[in-house]
Amino acid sequence: MELIIVLIIILILFGSSKLPEIGKGIGKAVSSFKRGFSENKKADSKSKKELSEEGKENEK
Repeated sequence: MELIIVLIIILILFGSSKLPEIGKGIGKAVSSFKRGFSENKKADSKSKKELSEEGKENEK
């Protein structure tokens, strides 16, 4: 129920012509966030793997 009220208020404030632009902008932001998060996760995994390999070499 609250979501519907918020959406109606947004529609009144920005008008129907601006909603597609706002949605597109939000979509790009979410996509960019996911891409950055994924890249960070890959870099973190790579760092952990390198540290693990260095630890194994030092044990020898």
